[in-house]
Amino acid sequence: MLSVAIATRLSPQFALDVAFTAPPGITILFGASGSGKTTVLRAVAGLTRPDSGRISVGDRALFDAPTRVDVPVEQRRVGYVFQQLALFPHMSIADNIEYGLHRVPAEERRARVAAIAGSFRIAGVLARLPGQASGGERQRAALARALVTDPSLLLLDEPLSALDQSVQSRIIEDLRRWNETHRIPVLYVTHGHREVFALGERVIALEEGRVVATGSPHEVLDQPGRESLANLAGFENVFEGTVIERRTEAGTMQCRIGADRAELEVPLSSAPVGSPVRIAIRAGDILVANQEPRGLSARNILRGRVVNARREGATMIASIEAGQTFTVHLTPGGYDALGLARDLPVWLIIKTYSCRLVSG
Repeated sequence: MLSVAIATRLSPQFALDVAFTAPPGITILFGASGSGKTTVLRAVAGLTRPDSGRISVGDRALFDAPTRVDVPVEQRRVGYVFQQLALFPHMSIADNIEYGLHRVPAEERRARVAAIAGSFRIAGVLARLPGQASGGERQRAALARALVTDPSLLLLDEPLSALDQSVQSRIIEDLRRWNETHRIPVLYVTHGHREVFALGERVIALEEGRVVATGSPHEVLDQPGRESLANLAGFENVFEGTVIERRTEAGTMQCRIGADRAELEVPLSSAPVGSPVRIAIRAGDILVANQEPRGLSARNILRGRVVNARREGATMIASIEAGQTFTVHLTPGGYDALGLARDLPVWLIIKTYSCRLVSG
């Protein structure tokens, strides 16, 4: 178990003050750029010295301000994989992996390198230079180099951000399989919500140097309590609204949004009638119809018009004016099948529980 409770001021504009625990397995540090994620990793690794607090792995203190414990970097038994990987370009993959084992007998070094290379499926590229390997192979080599020394915890600073999702998934599965037998805490830094759902068992969300949410990916990202977290979690639509009716028995309330007095039914909160609220909706949770729908269980049906649309990869991103400008994601096939075009009238269909209430 990794335990962190530290505070440090890095500049007049930014201070880090966090407390959390990370059990064996993958814990995601999630937040926007500048939220303090990498600073946490550097403090745990010993590259940044906090002003106060304590960092420990199990019963072993790595840093303890009151007792002046500050274990040197090389003695912390911490594996660290940087975003840039930092492989030595003039050394083979095997020599890169072996680099941290210079005090280990040669025969054991070779055995360890062979074993970890097999675990991460790079046994066939050990003789290559990093420049001769693929991006995924270089990433596996960096992980193998960090883990071959048998660390007590692993720190990963957005190491997979340059890889496509299928390669990311395969590497993470290899890491999970390796960790099933070693059971160490892994801190994984990212600001991408898709990685959180794909990788994490537990999420710690940071904002401006503070922990603002902890829990499972579903608890933190599907039910974000703050607008800033909703934006990071993939809620492309955030609207200001006013509560106009509370339906306690139904567990819902009616809110008015936009200048055209459009209304949305949302889950019930403690907000009284007349109070302002902020409503977050994912673009992928909104359905589009080219005819007025009938006989649906969804409570929110808004008439609007297409403002514009563009394609990004396998997704059509449409802007639709319906009292507010909604961002909607469709498949290209769905967009074409509906015959959508600029200024075409459409209807948006939004389930009540696709609407999340967030604070500013």
